[in-house]
Amino acid sequence: QVRLEESGGGLVQAGGSLRLSCAASGRTFRWLNMGWLRQAPGKEREFVAAVNWSGASTFYADSVKGRFTISRDNAKNTVYLQMNSLKPEDTAVYYCAIYGGTTPPMRPNDYTNWGQGTQVTVSS
Repeated sequence: QVRLEESGGGLVQAGGSLRLSCAASGRTFRWLNMGWLRQAPGKEREFVAAVNWSGASTFYADSVKGRFTISRDNAKNTVYLQMNSLKPEDTAVYYCAIYGGTTPPMRPNDYTNWGQGTQVTVSS
């Protein structure tokens, strides 16, 4: 069983940057497709970004394209989310999770092994 733990959240002003990390336990991380999702207050969870097992393919929600970058370091069992030009509407709890198949699903229910999440708050 792979366990995921997010870190790196915090409070930042609009226009600022944060880098989130998701550390995974287990030896199978290098074969796992990973995603970042978020849940804003009063809203449903939504897809943010994903990266395939090798790091060769990345995917982004339209709302973060050009501002966020997902990457991974398989030697460190970690996936990252670099968030630049943050906006107040990016405020949410950010989660990492695992997906199967070649195309990351948009539905959060299709992801597994969710971490506990890390809070990101962007002030205006």
